[in-house]
Amino acid sequence: MKKGSLLNILWRTFFIHAALNFRRMQNLGFAYAMISLLKHRKMADREAEEMLVRHLQRFNTNPYLSAPLIGSILRMEEDRRDGEDAAPVVAVKQSLMGPYAAIGDSFFWGALRPCAGIAAAGLAWLGCAFAPLAFLLIYSPAHILVRGRGFFEGYRRGKQGIESIRALDLPGVTGRIRWLSLAALTAGSLWIFGIGYRGTAGETPAAAVAAAVTALVLLCGWLVKRGVSQIYILYGAAALFMIFSTRGWWLCWK
Repeated sequence: MKKGSLLNILWRTFFIHAALNFRRMQNLGFAYAMISLLKHRKMADREAEEMLVRHLQRFNTNPYLSAPLIGSILRMEEDRRDGEDAAPVVAVKQSLMGPYAAIGDSFFWGALRPCAGIAAAGLAWLGCAFAPLAFLLIYSPAHILVRGRGFFEGYRRGKQGIESIRALDLPGVTGRIRWLSLAALTAGSLWIFGIGYRGTAGETPAAAVAAAVTALVLLCGWLVKRGVSQIYILYGAAALFMIFSTRGWWLCWK
C-alpha cells in the first residue's frame, strides 16, 4: 500500500474507542480502520462483505497496541489471495489481542500514567501553571511512538509483527518506571511531611528522617518481593503521607 494510505489507516486507529460497545467492544473501530484496504484492493462486493463481517467480530485490546495488531492483520489481508482461507488471519488476531492487552495495560495504565501523574502533581504543588502540559509531554510521546512504530513494523512483518513489540521489552520498562514512580512519590511525600513537621515541632532531627526513609524503602522492597503490586504501594504511600502532612498543616494552623 502507498504510504499515504497507511498513514490514513494509522490515523483511524486513534478512534478505535469512538464506537466502543459492550457486546463486541472495539470491533467497529477495527473494521473502520480496515475499510481503506477495500479501496486499495478493489475487492468484489462479496469478498469485501466477508472481510468486514470477519473483522466485525468481538475484538478488545489495549487501544495503543491495537495499531501494531491492525498493521499485522492489514498485511496478512493484503497478501491473502482471493478465495484463500482467512482462518490464519482470524487466528493471529484472536491470539494476539489478549497478550497485547496485558502488556499495554500494565505499561500505559499501570506504570506510565501514574508516573506522569506524580510528576504533574509535584509541579502543581510547586505552583507551576504548566503541570498539565508536563503530564502530556511525559505521557503522549511514548504512546504515539509505540502506536506509530508498532503499526509500520506490524505491516512490514505481517504475522511476525509481535517481534517488534517483544523487542521494546515493555514489561521490563514497566518495572523500572514503577520503581521510579515509587521513589519520586516517596521523596515528594517525605518532603511535604517534613514541611508540616517543621512547622509544628521545630527542626526535624536528621537521624530520624534518615531512619524513616531507610525503613520505608526496605518496607517497599519487602512488599514487592512478597508479590504486592507497586500500584497498591504507590497509592498506600500517597495516602499515608497525605494523612501525616495534613495533620502537620492542621497543627501548624491551630
